[in-house]
Parts: sequence; structure tokens; C-alpha cells
Amino acid sequence: MGSRITPLALVAAAALSGSAFADLQPIFGGTLKALEGNHQVVAPVTSPYYHENSMVTTDVRVWYVYHKFNSDAIGPASSTASVYAAQVRVALTESLQLVAYKDGYLDMNGAVETDGWNDVAAGIKWQFLRDEANQLYAAAGVGYEFRFGESSALQNDSEVRLWASIDKGFDRLHTGATLNYRISTSGANDDNGNCDVLSWHLRADYRVSDLFSPVVEVNGYHIINDSSTGLALNGADVLNLGGTGADATVSAGLGAEFRLGNSVALRGAYEFALTDNTTDLFGTRLTFSVVYTF
Repeated sequence: MGSRITPLALVAAAALSGSAFADLQPIFGGTLKALEGNHQVVAPVTSPYYHENSMVTTDVRVWYVYHKFNSDAIGPASSTASVYAAQVRVALTESLQLVAYKDGYLDMNGAVETDGWNDVAAGIKWQFLRDEANQLYAAAGVGYEFRFGESSALQNDSEVRLWASIDKGFDRLHTGATLNYRISTSGANDDNGNCDVLSWHLRADYRVSDLFSPVVEVNGYHIINDSSTGLALNGADVLNLGGTGADATVSAGLGAEFRLGNSVALRGAYEFALTDNTTDLFGTRLTFSVVYTF
């Protein structure tokens, strides 16, 4: 049997290689100065598909999400989903970034026993404000979700996503917000129900040291219009089921980032619903990710 390169080995190698901060060289030219010291911002940990900050970076993020659904909405209490995914972000210029934000594999167990590939989504982010002296940044983006996934895994939908974000730092404390509007384009090819969704995301992190930052995040999801085939359930960022008559879902996440060198970050968060209703699928969630920044 040949040798195997494990994810842990890759992380260790990347950590050893990231011994010093370096300015970023975007693909199409220019130089983007890396944020240093207390000004370094923790990228969003929860709601990975739709929680996007204002920074332009080049990195790879590997995700594992374990989700326990609200038993009042879907039953039984053991209904769960696991998601395995990766994201790629590439600095094209000093202010433009390619964001491949959705892909991966979904495995559901409990009330619904199914698994399959997720849809694939990518977009472009434009950082139109970068004020390093005042730690103030803002960006806007547009993306598209392609019907790549499997209907059996409650995927195979398409949508246009519009978003905007703002980030403000106060030395070691960093805050931010993102607003998304997701427009369903599945039309008559809608397999499982689909609808337009407005979501908002708040974040804060505090740089305790070069190695550690605690993180607090809040996410909200609002159904804008009902699908004729939709269920009375709000799937938040997990599933889009049409949301006929579904109430808003709001969740909070508590987590942390641990940094290995200057290139690798290990992150985790425990997330729970703040809303309490029978149309809310959210329940609780554990999110883990590894970020390797080039």
C-alpha cells in the first residue's frame, strides 16, 4: 500500500511554511498589503455559504458541519445532517476576489434518510472601501448557484445571490455585518420547493493573542415569497424548501479561532436557534473549519 498524506500532515506542513507575513500578489497584478498584528480579522465561522466579510484574500477553507434539526419542526429528535465541503477564494486584483462558496456532500439521517452532492455556487466580490488607518472595509458581491446537486439530497436548485458587507475594527476588537438577497431562478424546474430569501449576519472577534481569538456571530433568515410546492419550514442556510408560511430563523454562534503560524487557522463554533417556532428547522449545529491562506 502506498503512503497517504493526511489532512493533519497538510496542516502541519502549511503551518511550518507560514513563518512570516507576506504581501498578497493578485493574479492580475498589483500588491495587496497583508493585515498584521491586532488588525488581523477572523473570517466568518458560521453560515459558511452566505456569511462573507469584506476582505480580499487568497485561501482555501475546508468545512465539516454537524446539524441537529429542530424536533418540533421535523421530528424525531435524532434527525441530523452532516456536510463536508471546501471553499476557494482567489484575489484577482487588489479589490476583486473570486469566491467559490458552495459545494460539498450532504448526508441526512433520521426523519429523512438521504445523501448526495450539494449544488455549486461561485461569485465575484468587490472591495470598494479599504481604510486601513481606521480599520474600515466594505464590499459587495454577486454570485450564482448552479443546479449541480442531487434532488434526492434536497438540492438541484438555482439562484442568484446579491450581497454587501461592512467591517470595522477597534484595535483588537473586530466587528462586521453582511446582508444577502437570494433570488430563486429554478422556475418550473423546481424539484423540492424554492423561494427568495433575505439573510443577515453579524460578527465580532477579539484578538487575545497571536494564537487565539474568541468569536460571536448572529445569523438571521427571512422567507420573502412562498413556493407553490414548498413546505411550511424555514431551512435557513441548510436547505431551501420553499418556506410556505414559515417564520424567520435567527441563530447565534459561539466559537474561536486557533492559529498555527501565519498561514493556518483552526476554527470551531457551537450554534443554536434564538427563535422558537415549529417552522424553524435549525435546531443546533457544530461547525469546524481549517483555513489555509496563501
